[in-house]
Amino acid sequence: MTFVSIVIPVYNRARYLETAIESVIWQTDKNWELIISDDGSTDGSLEIAQNFAERDPRIRVLTNPNRPADDANRGAANALIAGFSAARGEYIGQLDSDDLLEQQAIELTVAALDNNPDWGLVYTNYVDIDANGQKMRPGWRCSIPYSKERILSVFMAFHFRMMRKSAYLEIGGFRTEFDTIEDYDICLRLSEITEIGKINEYLYQYRKHENSVTGDKLAIDFFVLIQSAIQEALDRRGMKETHRIKVKFNPTFAIVPIL
Repeated sequence: MTFVSIVIPVYNRARYLETAIESVIWQTDKNWELIISDDGSTDGSLEIAQNFAERDPRIRVLTNPNRPADDANRGAANALIAGFSAARGEYIGQLDSDDLLEQQAIELTVAALDNNPDWGLVYTNYVDIDANGQKMRPGWRCSIPYSKERILSVFMAFHFRMMRKSAYLEIGGFRTEFDTIEDYDICLRLSEITEIGKINEYLYQYRKHENSVTGDKLAIDFFVLIQSAIQEALDRRGMKETHRIKVKFNPTFAIVPIL
């Protein structure tokens, strides 16, 4: 059986981390290692991770001892780089610290890569869950078919993703300058050197809550990063002379009490 690594980057997710870790432990495929890469948590997340590692030798915990004194953390990209660098598996998957894997997630993604040697990455469908873990709806990205061209404007290769470590190394891994959209940037670059496949199974639970990263994604700097990643992709593909980025905004509104 193919040995795989699962990496969980974590920063102050004590409320959800235990269930994320347990969703890996409960996998039908047991041939894995779990690397929890802590980025300077101060809420007890590190202690939760270490307690699991003490009980299960397949779990390792990485810490960030070089965190800048004037900064709460170094960011998800740094935590992922550390975790992927330490990974010993032939394949590597990422699980966010507030999300969950369905029990067959590793088994089915490993089988897909084993059976499709031209795929460097495989991804699955996902469902949105609320802060309490209740399933709400299928993830909207799931309905958008993947193509090398379409990913330039829509990030459909969302969760769960399993990639070959060889493909990850070939493109140079995550880039810290794209922190907060590091997953989109790496999928753009992977799409240029390998085939990307999809499993039409709902194998990931993506938690929506007020402190999730997506809660901050309306910030202008977030859109600037996305635009930069797409522009670099156009440059790499030799398309900068024939195509340009058109930014579209689709605002939504809500009525909330005045506090």
